[in-house]
Amino acid sequence: MATKSKAKSRPHDLEEAVVDSKQAGNRRDERGKNHKPAHKAAPRPEKAVRAEPKVVESVVVGDSITVRDLAKLMERSPIDLIKVLMQYGIMAPITHSIDHDTAVIMGEELGIQVNWPESEAPPAAEAEAAPEQPQTAQTFVQRVRSQEQAENLVERPPVVAVLGHVDHGKTTLLDRIRHTNVAAGEAGGITQRTGAYQVTVDGRKITFLDTPGHEAFTAMRARGAQVTDIVVLVVAADDGVMPQTREAISHAKAAGVIIIVALNKVDRANANPQRVMEELAKEGLQAEEWGGDTIVVPISALQNIGIDDLLENILLVAELEQFKANPKGKCVGTVIESELDKFRGVTATLLVQNGTLHRGDAIVVGNTWGRIKAMFDHDGNILKEAGPSTPVVVLGLQEVPKAGDIFEVMGSDREARQIADERQDERARAAQTAPRRQMSLEEVFARFEGGETKTLNLIVRADMQGTLEPVIKSLEDLANEEIGVKILQAAIGDISESDVMLAEASDAVIIGFSVGTDRSAAARAEQSGVEIRHYDIIYKMIEDVEAALKGMLEPIYKDVVIGHAQVLQLFKLRRGVIAGCNVVDGVVKRNAMARVTRNNEEIVPPTRVETLRRFTEDVNEVRTGFECGIKLANGDELLQEGDIIEFFEKQRVR
Repeated sequence: MATKSKAKSRPHDLEEAVVDSKQAGNRRDERGKNHKPAHKAAPRPEKAVRAEPKVVESVVVGDSITVRDLAKLMERSPIDLIKVLMQYGIMAPITHSIDHDTAVIMGEELGIQVNWPESEAPPAAEAEAAPEQPQTAQTFVQRVRSQEQAENLVERPPVVAVLGHVDHGKTTLLDRIRHTNVAAGEAGGITQRTGAYQVTVDGRKITFLDTPGHEAFTAMRARGAQVTDIVVLVVAADDGVMPQTREAISHAKAAGVIIIVALNKVDRANANPQRVMEELAKEGLQAEEWGGDTIVVPISALQNIGIDDLLENILLVAELEQFKANPKGKCVGTVIESELDKFRGVTATLLVQNGTLHRGDAIVVGNTWGRIKAMFDHDGNILKEAGPSTPVVVLGLQEVPKAGDIFEVMGSDREARQIADERQDERARAAQTAPRRQMSLEEVFARFEGGETKTLNLIVRADMQGTLEPVIKSLEDLANEEIGVKILQAAIGDISESDVMLAEASDAVIIGFSVGTDRSAAARAEQSGVEIRHYDIIYKMIEDVEAALKGMLEPIYKDVVIGHAQVLQLFKLRRGVIAGCNVVDGVVKRNAMARVTRNNEEIVPPTRVETLRRFTEDVNEVRTGFECGIKLANGDELLQEGDIIEFFEKQRVR
């Protein structure tokens, strides 16, 4: 019985124990408020207070960066960045590579400013002393170099491109320098492809790019001028400055490289060096002996005259300019040429521009990737590594890259393959969207306000020399204190594909005065988004450019017909007249503009397609051969059976 009584009283005992414990806890709390403990346990709350984490306000990001690396820069968890990407519909791992613009958007979401790497800008005094130097945007390789620490940079061989007019002796000059016979093996003695060679002069190396001089390979010549440090402009003393010579000068100036003139064929009886130097002075290349700053070296590549002087001047310029790179830094470079060899597979000539390329490295080249199985120099010798400014032929790429593609070394095959796949997906998406936005007159002021540019680059073409000079003078006079006007190239004749290429490279607008546009140039401009403006009245051209510099230029639109439909039957409803139509040609779109014609006369002025239906369903468009119901916003009461409805859209004129 005693046991049972104890068991019955146990719940009451538990309740009393809980109450007692609560009361004791309350008493302890009251004592804690009124009395300080005797022992040194007080610092415990201080330990619980953690220091505030360091807040990152801005980071520097180059052309691309992985999610992991960006998280380290921002001192945030990669999960935070992945969540931001997921908000924009991007499912990405931490190894996903994103471009600079995407990094900017992610930074805005996280409250962190993302900046480009600072370029090595000249002092203000030097910039004022040399205003003629064009302001060129940094390339990916230049940004990589700018991120290197100054103490890690070492001198590298200069990279020299040989440009000039066809048959002025470019290949013969390189043939003499390399002591080989290249010209004899080429069709017609004209260079058929770009090659890269390295020579040693007095213990110092020079890398030469042999760029073609024929007009058909203008794109390769432009690429040669953009990846080099020095341009050797070959001009025949008996022929003078020719159209391709002017184009080469424009490309070299736009790329911001130093020009050394090799005055070739001075041994000929009809050579006239003084006349050629006068023509060069008109193109902005004033010889040193005439008080200018352009080095002009008289040579004869065929007779081996002046070759040593030319090489000495190249090394002198390289010593003054101090071309440097970090051989232990990130390895990047450019594809000079590539081909599919039936014996060796995919071969590519790469120019290392920073870091050191090793055999066995995993690289990403444009949209493809590969592991380097073998490397050779221009003489076919096997190499294990290649430092800055060294051209190498590599084997092991999965696909043939494009000339001008950038390569970079990755940590593993998996990372290289993943980045290549992502770039292929990005290119596929880009192919379905609008072309890359180039500079346009309407956007000049907006870009200036956004700090993107301070100079309007122009390429001018006119029908006659007497017209070209006043056009150039009028355009240059429009420059003000805030926005400058830079004429990159001015020539006579129709707008060519070379002009469009130069506009692509330098973000320029092409102005044609009383000239036409080549079919190939028009196609390339449409594809790349380069704006070409045609004028016949000089005052209209001046007004447009002046309005653009003041931010007052309005875009021009034109009506583009997209389709026609014939009215088959009319249905009068309470909300208006519905026209049952058959689409004769093109396409009918909802919200497109429409005009109604009867016997080639306009019956209904331009109005909007308010409703478009197929049977009982609303649709966005109806194509040729299908029937549909159309309701116009205005004028539907004037419709009759047999009328033709013409549909058009307003598109911006570029």
